[in-house]
Amino acid sequence: MLKIKNQELINELVGETNDFPKYTTQLLNLVNSNAGGTRPRVVGQLTELIKECPEKSYEGWKKWYLAQHPTAIDDAVKKISEMLIKMKEAVNLIDEKLIKRWVEDLVLEKTFVGLRFQEAILKKIASIKNTTYRLAEPHEESKGIDGFIGDEPVSIKPETYKLESRLPENIPFKMIYYKKVKDGLEIETD
Repeated sequence: MLKIKNQELINELVGETNDFPKYTTQLLNLVNSNAGGTRPRVVGQLTELIKECPEKSYEGWKKWYLAQHPTAIDDAVKKISEMLIKMKEAVNLIDEKLIKRWVEDLVLEKTFVGLRFQEAILKKIASIKNTTYRLAEPHEESKGIDGFIGDEPVSIKPETYKLESRLPENIPFKMIYYKKVKDGLEIETD
């Protein structure tokens, strides 16, 4: 197996390297993910732009890109800088008491909710169907049943399960698929 390290790729393709102080790129990545400074609406759809670029060298690409998008870099810097100010203000609010609240929220509340959302899904669907629900017993779980809506056995799986066709498991019950999204769960039933 052949391996080319990231630094070697940069040296080979760009010919120059940037050294950043420890932790700064991790912080900038976090700030940028909140600021959206390098999203396509700010800097362009880079995967498409690099294909359009007639130049194949790094210097050619750089010159071409900056001519096509003369304010993009400055626009990104401005968005990231503004978010960095907000993040610095937030960091100043963090003390041991806040850290403890955050850890308790993560370890206790979010873990509990995350591991118990099957019941929430069953309860929601049963409520819509105006019927009862219950979680499966261990002997039912071994058959692929996660719970019951009324008397109907159901299996609850993440939506990615549909893509995992290599799984030999054949579940003969109604399927409920869910997708975790930022503000909750999206549920799909058959």
